[in-house]
Amino acid sequence: MTVYRPLAPEEIDRLKAQMCTAADWSRIEVAEDFSTEHVSHTRFSGRIRIGSFKKEFILAGGMKKHSGLYHATLHNVTVGDDCCIENVKNYIANYEIGSGTFIENVDIILTDGESSFGNGVEVSVLNETGGREVMIYDRLSAQQAYIMALYRHRPGLVSALRELIGDYVKSVTSSTGRIGSDVMIADAGYVKNVRIGDCCKIEGTARLKNGSINSNPDAPVHVGVGVIGDDFIISSGSSVEDGVTFSRCFIGQACRLGHTYSASDSLFFSNCQGENGEACAIFAGPFTVTHHKSTLLIAGMFSFMNAGSGSNQSNHMYKLGPIHQGIMERGAKTSSDSYLLWPARIGAFSLVMGRHVSHPDTSNLPFSYLIEQQGTSYIFPGVNLKSVGTIRDAKKWPKRDGRTDPDRLDCVNYNLLSPFTIQKMFNAVRILRKIMSASGDMSDVYSYTGAKIRNSSLKKGLRYYNMAINKFLGNSIIKRLEGIRLDSDDSIRDRFRPDTGKGGGDWVDVSGMIAPKAEVESLMDDIEHGWITDVEQLHSRFLDMHSHYYEYEWTWAYGRIRSFYGVSPEDMTAEDVIRIVEQWKDAVVGLDRMVYEDARKEFSLSSMTSFGADGDADTRSLDFAEVRGCQFESNPFVMETLDHIRRKTALGDELISRLRNIS
Repeated sequence: MTVYRPLAPEEIDRLKAQMCTAADWSRIEVAEDFSTEHVSHTRFSGRIRIGSFKKEFILAGGMKKHSGLYHATLHNVTVGDDCCIENVKNYIANYEIGSGTFIENVDIILTDGESSFGNGVEVSVLNETGGREVMIYDRLSAQQAYIMALYRHRPGLVSALRELIGDYVKSVTSSTGRIGSDVMIADAGYVKNVRIGDCCKIEGTARLKNGSINSNPDAPVHVGVGVIGDDFIISSGSSVEDGVTFSRCFIGQACRLGHTYSASDSLFFSNCQGENGEACAIFAGPFTVTHHKSTLLIAGMFSFMNAGSGSNQSNHMYKLGPIHQGIMERGAKTSSDSYLLWPARIGAFSLVMGRHVSHPDTSNLPFSYLIEQQGTSYIFPGVNLKSVGTIRDAKKWPKRDGRTDPDRLDCVNYNLLSPFTIQKMFNAVRILRKIMSASGDMSDVYSYTGAKIRNSSLKKGLRYYNMAINKFLGNSIIKRLEGIRLDSDDSIRDRFRPDTGKGGGDWVDVSGMIAPKAEVESLMDDIEHGWITDVEQLHSRFLDMHSHYYEYEWTWAYGRIRSFYGVSPEDMTAEDVIRIVEQWKDAVVGLDRMVYEDARKEFSLSSMTSFGADGDADTRSLDFAEVRGCQFESNPFVMETLDHIRRKTALGDELISRLRNIS
């Protein structure tokens, strides 16, 4: 801890000779080894504390500048060791500045009155007119925000959450702002009531007002040229660049906003990317991505989503105002020029193409296409299960997790098949069979929630869903028996017995975290009853629930084996398991073969159109191979798919051989 002392009379004289002035020299304290050598043309007022200046900064291009105070005005400021503050046009007021920080060519940096630095700002997410406000704060996670926004039917819960967050807001409220250590602020304009974490870089920013930038050495934050931000939180590892404007926004960990993106009343959680377009009142769960200038995301909830160019939604039907909202469940994406008239709900991992105005609800038909044909919305159930794009997306998300902060706020589950999506498939099978039974097997087209399903699409959907259910339950069984010595049917039954009674019943996707609904509701009950007393305890509960996913998943799968395979796991024999594994092999290989054939389309002659300029067919083929890097069979994804077939087949065969020794 730095020990400060008053200025010596000779030091005051030297500072005056170096064109420094002070309203009251007695209110200035300095570090024991302070030297006046690197302080000139500086005005002081209020209480001032100054560290020592020994460090030299090496700037881009090799330029060197020694730490010190030059051409600045400071009011009620603490300056840490080895800072360089130079050319402050107006002044810096009411701030504590950490060591090693570089501030140059700024207009004004001040804390005015008491501030919570963006904590406690209410964001009118989903409904522009209010009613689903989320209080943002430094430790907000996607899971906390989900409960606060969507569980309005539990006012006691929302009130208790607001109280927890309110206590945190009070704890960070202060009349003194903080700029952390090793921060760079250069060529910035107006900075008011902003708390800035360690190792942050703010370069050429136009205006920042009432916010926190939670940068740290593990995950620095960069705020770039022309950025304008009001009432915000920016989490660790994020960057906001190139003329982005945002107000009343939470920007989560490792997010990227750039290229003049604009956003208001929106929440962006971990690994979101926004460029060129516009967001208004959106709940952007983890990995929501939009890159295109003509794309508007409004009043919707998304996660693991990629918005095509020109994607648009409407939340205003010119009656009671912009009160409508929509949900696109995890992994749903939009094609170019797609349109959705809210309210609507799109099932997980589905594709939306065309214009849809009949308020479809495909939440129980995951992995579907929703396509407009001649003004009518058609659903193609389950078809996305055989899409190479779906598999590619599932593989890329974990690799693109840019969070380097060990303290991760959001709980993110990347699984494509989970109790959440498989329970939807069970629902889908029941719904599709009921539709077919009600309208007859020979009907050409069926109706469902404002959309149509063709007979052939319905039958294919049943097949795809059954294959996926087989794949998931078979995966669960094989994983449960993997590496286990099995010497009798009883040993199989003992191993199958769940480790916990938790996990049965419905599951929910809490904006990235997949969990049993009962466990989420138990947590909410504890919040309501006041048994959770602070935000860190709340965060720990979500982390604990997330960490037990696979235990809960097996409990759920165990409960579904009987209904799907017609055999109780309590009575299962080796022969039963062999039969299930054989079905599983057929499902896994069948789905992989469909993905393989879908990938082949990318290497068809039609895909080579526009390749091989000024040449013949051979030139086109050579150019295509050169650009794509390989032929179809040697494509890395294709090779991985074939290897997956081999590995899964071998895994199933190995288990079958062990089980046959029992049977």
